Amino acid sequence: DPCYDYKNLSDASRKSSYKIRENQCDDKLQEGWYRFVGAAGTKMPTTRVPALSCGTTYSGWLIRKDSPPFTEVCFSKQNTGCKNTVSISEKECGSYHIYKLYPTKCPRRYCGSD
Repeated sequence: DPCYDYKNLSDASRKSSYKIRENQCDDKLQEGWYRFVGAAGTKMPTTRVPALSCGTTYSGWLIRKDSPPFTEVCFSKQNTGCKNTVSISEKECGSYHIYKLYPTKCPRRYCGSD
């Protein structure tokens, strides 16, 4: 059960409120289940993330939640439309959510929020 077998994402620079301009990306992220915890927030945001947030140029946030467990992540820049979308899985595990994430191209990164 992935609810008991996941990795944590806890880096404060992942949070949607993190505004320091960097070009971090998730190209080295291994495919698998992840949970946002601590300074990274508790879940992925479901509204557009402000431009140049999360320590990267293209900030990743959820755009479709109407067909669980599948949803899409939008990577956007400068408050414009999605530059790229990626399909992921989301699972509710009681009081928290986990996400099956995949490596991204640079500079794209998955964001967290509260």
